[in-house]
Amino acid sequence: MHELVLHAGQALVEPVSDALMDELGALSVSVEDADVDSDAEQALFGEPGLPAPREGWQHSTLRALFSDEAQATAAATRLLAQAWAAEVKLQALLAVPDADWVRLTQAQFTPVAITDSFWVVPSWHQAPPAAERVIRLDPGLAFGTGTHPTTRMCLRWIAQHAQPWLRVLDYGCGSGILAIGAALHGAGQIDAVDIDPAAVIATQANALANGVALAAATPDRASGRYPLVLANILASPLTLLAPLLCAHMAPGGHLVLAGILERQTGELRDAYAPWLALEVQAREDGWVLMVGQRSAELAR
Repeated sequence: MHELVLHAGQALVEPVSDALMDELGALSVSVEDADVDSDAEQALFGEPGLPAPREGWQHSTLRALFSDEAQATAAATRLLAQAWAAEVKLQALLAVPDADWVRLTQAQFTPVAITDSFWVVPSWHQAPPAAERVIRLDPGLAFGTGTHPTTRMCLRWIAQHAQPWLRVLDYGCGSGILAIGAALHGAGQIDAVDIDPAAVIATQANALANGVALAAATPDRASGRYPLVLANILASPLTLLAPLLCAHMAPGGHLVLAGILERQTGELRDAYAPWLALEVQAREDGWVLMVGQRSAELAR
C-alpha cells in the first residue's frame, strides 16, 4: 500500500477528504494538526458537553491510503489539477510496509483491573489468574470498554456494594458494560436502555457473550421502580433526566451517576436535591462518581 500526504488549510480539509474518498479511490483518510508539537499548535477539542473551541486546525496534514503506488499517484495528479485545490500542497508519497493491522489494533486494548478480583478483558486476552469475575468486552460502536475513568468508577462501586438487587436500570447503557457488571454481581431483572440503536445491539451481543440475561431496548422499556439505577452519560443530560431517573428509584434505592467533571458537582446536586442528596463517592482524572439514596418512604 501507499500513503499520500497532503497539506491543506482549514477550509479545504473537508472538500479534499471528500474528493479522496468519493472520487479518487482512497481506502482511508486521516487528518491531523500540521502544527503539532510547535508553538503554533492549537487545541481543537473542548471538554465533554461543551462546544469545540474551533471547527478545525488552521493547517492540517491529510494522509490518504491507497492500495498501490499507481493509484496514489493518479489521485494526487487529478486532485492537484483542480483549480479549487490550488492551495493544497503535496508533501510525500510513501510506501506503507505490510503489517498485521488487526494484531496492532488489538494490542492497544489490554485487560483492565476494576478491583483485584474483577476485570474487563478483551476476547483475545487470557484473564489474569486473580480474576474471579470477568467481563469479556471488545471495542465496538458503543461507548464503554472499561478504559474510561467513569466506567471504572461505576463498575468498582457495583463490585464494592454487590447485593442481589431484584431489579436494575442501566440508563444510557452504551456497550452494556454496567448492566453486565451488575448481573455478574448478583442482580436479578436488568433493563439496559439507550436512545442509540447501535448501543442496544451492542448490549445484546455483549450480554450473550458474557452469559448473562438482561433486556436491552430503547428507554421506553424502563418501567416501575428499581433498587439500583445506573447512568453514565454526561452532566447536561443527567441534569435534564433528574425527574425521570428519580421516578424510577425504589424506596431505599441507590442512584449511581457518572460522566461528571469535578466542577459540575454543584449543578448535579442542585438538580437532584428535590428527591435525594447526591454525594461524591470517587474521583479519578478530573471525573467524579456521584451517588444518592432515596428515602425509604417515597413522597406521594
